[in-house]
Amino acid sequence: MPVHWYYNQAAIENDFGLIDQYHAPKREHPDSILWRSEYQPLNEKGDILRDQAQYWGQRGVHYHQFLEAGENTLNAQLALELFTMVRRTGHYDPERWLDFYVDFMLTPGRHRDTYVEEYHRHFFANYASGRKPINCGVRDIHIGGLVPVPALVAALGPRHPDIREIVQTHVALTHKDTEVLQAADAVVQILASVSRGEPLREAILDRASPWISRAKIKKWETAPDRVVIGGILSSACYIPDAFPAALFLAYRHAGRPADGICSNAQCGGDSCHRGAVLGALLATTGPLPETFIRGLSAAKHVNDD
Repeated sequence: MPVHWYYNQAAIENDFGLIDQYHAPKREHPDSILWRSEYQPLNEKGDILRDQAQYWGQRGVHYHQFLEAGENTLNAQLALELFTMVRRTGHYDPERWLDFYVDFMLTPGRHRDTYVEEYHRHFFANYASGRKPINCGVRDIHIGGLVPVPALVAALGPRHPDIREIVQTHVALTHKDTEVLQAADAVVQILASVSRGEPLREAILDRASPWISRAKIKKWETAPDRVVIGGILSSACYIPDAFPAALFLAYRHAGRPADGICSNAQCGGDSCHRGAVLGALLATTGPLPETFIRGLSAAKHVNDD
């Protein structure tokens, strides 16, 4: 989280050194472009920035300036809320989720994140204009749309008979882009294959072939992670590069989840959302260090399941 959207990789070392633990964000973000972002709600039904609105348009503002070390960003908080709701009720109800989502985003103090991703802004611009929540999603092409996928799979189980359809329904509530939906389905299929005993690397090659191949992995095998992610593949948030980047790191670091997660942060760019996919895949190949679990602010809200 503290190096989210650092595109100058050298600045990561300057500010944090080698990342192998949770950090709080620095006061200023060297690559922040929040000063170029603007959101003006049509009315109260669109006012999702609340007290954070004062920081938009300012230079140097860290996207997650008020979060503590180990605290989740807004999208990850929503994924955790989704997991909790589905696990508690035993099923997925899109209408119930949308009611919760609207209430969460419009209630002051529900989160402390300064940055509210583009899809939230589009959704609530539509909601404020009078659309029903079920009709407020847009064609968004960012990997942030995949953040809730592991939460749904974990809550219902990777071999739930309707898991693929449920994930498609949920992602399409906010992200109607075909490539994002295809990537979401690939994540579900990979996790389901691994749950049946297929090694992660083979599952990636079998279920995500439109995104990555054995030939590409072979071609990149001698390059450091930070050359592949940030050089060959963009470290930005757009799904055509961001999803293959997550798959590549998962393939390379299979069996070594802590190494992969830390390396992902060191690569910079949209490390949070890319990391949400990567972490879910790598967690199938080995345990995370206990310090990673205990260091999460939200850990106390998740049971051992």
